[in-house]
Amino acid sequence: MYGTLRLAVVLGAVALASWGTARADIYKYVDAAGNVYFTDSPLQGSRYRLEWHRESRKVAREVTTRSESSIAARGRVITSKPAPKLSQSQSQRRELYHHLVLANARRYGLSPSLLHAVIRAESAYDPAAVSRAGAQGLMQLMPGTAARYGVRDSFDPAENIRGGSAYLRDLLDMFDQDVKLALAGYNAGEGAVIKHGRQIPPYAETQDYVRKVLRFYAAERPNSFIMSAQSAR
Repeated sequence: MYGTLRLAVVLGAVALASWGTARADIYKYVDAAGNVYFTDSPLQGSRYRLEWHRESRKVAREVTTRSESSIAARGRVITSKPAPKLSQSQSQRRELYHHLVLANARRYGLSPSLLHAVIRAESAYDPAAVSRAGAQGLMQLMPGTAARYGVRDSFDPAENIRGGSAYLRDLLDMFDQDVKLALAGYNAGEGAVIKHGRQIPPYAETQDYVRKVLRFYAAERPNSFIMSAQSAR
C-alpha cells in the first residue's frame, strides 16, 4: 500500500508540471495505525522526517489518477480512497473513515464503537455537513471547539475526528467516565451539564441526542471486534 501511495504522489507531481516553479522539501510521517502523512512545513520537534528534496511545482490540493486519489496538502492523510459521494450508502461512508476512527480510538483510549456512534448521529458520515448552529464536519465541531483543539480545517476528516475524539476524551474524564454525561456535554456543552448538577440537561434535543447515540453505540458494539480485526489485516 505504501508503495502505491508514494507512487501516487510522485505521479501527481509530474502531472502538475504546468504549474509555477517553487522550492519544496517534502517530509513524511507514518503514525501507529499505518496512516501516511506528508507536509512541506513540519512543526519543530515533530516526528516528520525528510522524504525528498527537489525542485517541484506548486502542489494542487488533490491529485487524481485513474484508479485512486490522494490529498497532497500540509499535514493531511495521503489515502488511496476517493472522497465520499452522497450516493454512497452510509455503510460505505463508514468504512471510508474506519481507519481514522481506529487510530483516534487508540490515541485517546476510546471505544471505536462509541466514536462511530457519535459520527453517525452527528453527520451520518458526511464530512461536509454543517448544522444550523454552525457545527462542521463529521463530528460537527463548533468553531470554538475546533480552535480549542487545534483543528484548522473542520472539513478535513483527519483533523475533525482527531479534534472530536480529544474533546470526547476530555468530557469522559470530566464526568468520571459517565458516557451519558459526556454525550450530553458533547451536544449541549460541558457548562450546561455542570449547571444542571452534573445531570443531563432538561433539553429535549440533548436528551434525544443521548438516547440516539446510545442506541447507535449498542448496535455498533457486536461488530466492533470484527471490524477491528479486518482493519488489522
